[in-house]
Amino acid sequence: MHTILPFLLAIIAAIVLLNMWAAKLKIAYPILLVVAGLLVSFIPGLPAVKIDPDLIFFIFLPPLLFSAAWSISFKEMKKWWRIIGSFAFLVVFFTALSVALVTNHLIPGFTIALGFLLGGIVSPPDAVSTGAITKFVKIPRSTSAILEGESLLNDASSLIIFRFALVAVGTGQFIWQEAALSFLWMVIGGVGIGLLLGWIFVQSHKRLPTDAPSDIALTLIEPYFIYWIAEQVHSSGVMAVVSTGLYMSARRLTFLNSASRIKGHSVWESFIFILNGIVFLIIGLALPEIVDGLRAKGIPLGTAIGYGLLVTGVLVGARVISSYAAMTATLIFRPSVAPRASSRRMRITMPLLLGWTGMRGVVSLAAALAIPVTLADGTAFPYRNLILFITFVVILLTLVVQGLTLPYFIKRTGSFGGIFNEEAEELARREMKQGLRKHAYQFLKNKYENELKGHAGMEKIMKHWEEKAQAADDSWMNDETKAIFVGLLESQREYLSELNKDVSVDEEIIRQQLYQIDLEEERLKII
Repeated sequence: MHTILPFLLAIIAAIVLLNMWAAKLKIAYPILLVVAGLLVSFIPGLPAVKIDPDLIFFIFLPPLLFSAAWSISFKEMKKWWRIIGSFAFLVVFFTALSVALVTNHLIPGFTIALGFLLGGIVSPPDAVSTGAITKFVKIPRSTSAILEGESLLNDASSLIIFRFALVAVGTGQFIWQEAALSFLWMVIGGVGIGLLLGWIFVQSHKRLPTDAPSDIALTLIEPYFIYWIAEQVHSSGVMAVVSTGLYMSARRLTFLNSASRIKGHSVWESFIFILNGIVFLIIGLALPEIVDGLRAKGIPLGTAIGYGLLVTGVLVGARVISSYAAMTATLIFRPSVAPRASSRRMRITMPLLLGWTGMRGVVSLAAALAIPVTLADGTAFPYRNLILFITFVVILLTLVVQGLTLPYFIKRTGSFGGIFNEEAEELARREMKQGLRKHAYQFLKNKYENELKGHAGMEKIMKHWEEKAQAADDSWMNDETKAIFVGLLESQREYLSELNKDVSVDEEIIRQQLYQIDLEEERLKII
């Protein structure tokens, strides 16, 4: 314990420092973390990084998926559900099939089942990597929602492929009828369990006398509990966690108070940042042991690198082909919902850029590390180290090559600029704030018209909303005016909730304003 604890603390400190360095260099921090982990792994005397394959999913996936589902815009997901659904399921299966066929044909002794296992591992793009990279370029919120929604759902579809392929490798057989029924139960059962537990958790937060620390503590253990319950009944823990996250996110205003939302946001942001950082560092730290395993099996390092390059090429090619196929099918069968490009060049380059966004990361590594060391009969799992090495090469290449070039391509082609024919984000924000100010003023005038006359405190409230000026002295805020002010803030939340039903309004802007309202309510509590 005394040996490993300083190492763990050093890892967290390194994650923080590398993130600051990445921000200064304006590159995605997962790139630096992977490279740093690789370099650190060659330092002699460091303890070996080993994680129990049976625990890797349970440690990392539930909170990462829960956080992603909590932060995504469900409204945007419904708006672009065709594109998200096709990329999350059809494209994942096409990619896994492509990897299976190519590796079965070109890697000696690599079966179709092993090919699907590898395909399920490397097929899902990573939302963290994509988000970290695209934050340095300006892209429409709808494009971001498509990428986030795809990354959220394709985790589930790819891990289902992974699970079936793992069974096929272990048993040597694959029964389609049983697989189809099992797939339906995993999806339907996972969603049903997630929604049921989400409802129970929401009611628990509402009815129990919780405060901000207890609310946050409960949300930290809830994704683990959901995942465990779903897996116990052989359903999809991933689908259950995602369903619960989406359900609770849509109701966050009804069961969490402003303090829980503000403090919880900070706690979860730090928690997820550390988890992601640890995983990306592990990618690099685990490489020397994987290479030693390859040598023990007699597989030359150069040959393994070639396989990694091959699979990476298949992944990129399959995603680009799928992007163009999806665009073509949409233009033919559903032209009314097709993205509108301002030029022929943008229409041609947009699917190429969507295909180029497929950076791999946390989920791929977690799945690869979850491969058991031995089969049920005690024999070594075939090609485990080769699969791990190919996964590492895929993650490294997609992060470094695609991650470093994607911002340049977006700026160079301008393909995401104006392609969805949306209002400018700043204009939408100004219109929302203007409507909110008018609503606040009318709320006070209509409900408290008598109190406004001759009352110094109420006059200051009106002045605040008419001129948006901060009063220098808060001594005027007595219990009566404070109660009115809290009622006003709640009325603003209701106004924003109704405004969010308009599909043309960016939900991210709404959430930012709701966060400002929460901050204002917390400020009132300390006056």
